[in-house]
Amino acid sequence: MPPPRRPNAGGTTSAALPPPRKVPLRSLLRAASVACGVQFGWALQLSLLTPYVQELGIPHAFASLVWLCGPLSGLLVQPLIGHLSDRIAPADSPLGRRRPFIAAGAASIAFSVLTVGFSADLGRLFGDNIRPGSTRYGAIIVYMIGFWLLDVGNNATQGPCRAFLADLTENDPRRTRIANAYFSLFMALGNILGYATGAYSGWYKIFPFTITESCGVSCANLKSAFLLDIIILAITTYVTVVTVQDNPTFGSDEAAPRPSSHEEEAFLFELFGSFKYFTMPVWMVLIVTSLTWIGWFPFILFDTDWMGREIYRGSPEIVADTQKYHDGVRMGSFGLMLNSVLLGITSVVTEKLCRKWGAGLVWGVSNIIMALCFVAMLVITYVAQNLDYGPSGAPPTGIVVASLTVFTILGAPLSITYSIPYAMATSRVENLGLGQGLAMGILNLSIVIPQIIVSLGSGPWDSLFGGGNAPSFWVAAAASFIGGLVAILGLPRARIAPKKRSQR
Repeated sequence: MPPPRRPNAGGTTSAALPPPRKVPLRSLLRAASVACGVQFGWALQLSLLTPYVQELGIPHAFASLVWLCGPLSGLLVQPLIGHLSDRIAPADSPLGRRRPFIAAGAASIAFSVLTVGFSADLGRLFGDNIRPGSTRYGAIIVYMIGFWLLDVGNNATQGPCRAFLADLTENDPRRTRIANAYFSLFMALGNILGYATGAYSGWYKIFPFTITESCGVSCANLKSAFLLDIIILAITTYVTVVTVQDNPTFGSDEAAPRPSSHEEEAFLFELFGSFKYFTMPVWMVLIVTSLTWIGWFPFILFDTDWMGREIYRGSPEIVADTQKYHDGVRMGSFGLMLNSVLLGITSVVTEKLCRKWGAGLVWGVSNIIMALCFVAMLVITYVAQNLDYGPSGAPPTGIVVASLTVFTILGAPLSITYSIPYAMATSRVENLGLGQGLAMGILNLSIVIPQIIVSLGSGPWDSLFGGGNAPSFWVAAAASFIGGLVAILGLPRARIAPKKRSQR
């Protein structure tokens, strides 16, 4: 990599150049818009797929193992994609460094949601028994393949998009915070649309062809929702890929010359070898990120399932209780929509909060709020188990309102999780000489490794204590609280990025 030009004694560079023109904020807004399309599908995935996979015949104790494919794909896919995009010079591709990967990831998402949505129909072609209560092995296999590809697409899209924003902001601290706030805002919008779509039960009426012998009303709603996802994803991907150009003044030196095959360093060696260059602030960001996601992942796995089982006392395995379960899932989706509204509001004020109190304190307090919310869910579970629901079997209004309130409050710390860790990682790796794509991949490791642990352990852990979701939420509360303390003590008054020293 050629060394940067430095000013001479007179304060001018060897080749007088005009100051680089900053990328307009509206371009940052358009660049972040793909997060809406990606998050729309992710919201559907979070709210509907855990209940759906149990309908296909996978027991609740093993439902978390299905989600294991996501962290495993993210373990290598996002660092690899980031590594490859770092090594592309902007002039070598008509779409620049990051946008080819964003477009390819979006195409993978579109194909995978079609595979997941039509898994019941494809399973029927493989000879599945479609009687209620039977295990559909063909559909499960098709679903798993689509689910894996869906997570590969999500990781291949979001990592380069975050790195694209870092390229456009040139690591300017304020603009980096604004770009990540835009990204969080579009994630909130995608969540609102996705959860609202999941909460509505009449999509099959708009797309009547989705109902088949092997795919009933709930399955047809899922299928229709994913068709809407493809439309929104196509629009937002077009806006990001076509209407925003790479920053010509940033990143061209960062891409290394193409090495020959015998000179190229192995990717995994480069990925894990970079750990030795990490400073303590980088390690603190990774540690707090890991603890934060140990807290989030049980909620992500079982939020609507918790509402359907613990609050509405339904079950996808028992035919008589299926309707109550789906009522609870839709109410959970509504709660997640409210969650996303607060997420969007919080993303607007995150920048001001960080300037006033410091990013470390804001992050730590948000984690403690997470912990309190998870404890509140455990209290609500206990109260619901000891209440008489009456002959109708419907949960009392107070229990439902309390559950929705907790879901809503969790939107604030979720907004912090979607923005501050990425902004901190972007600034702290700047002085290490790592490309932004690889940096986002390394941060992703501190997210997916906890997800692997939770995916492997939450189902058996819950079964060990009676088969409910409460044990996983106890772990989530403890991890969130510890992560909050570490953030407050280990990142005290931390700024998103160090101030640049003026050159003399």
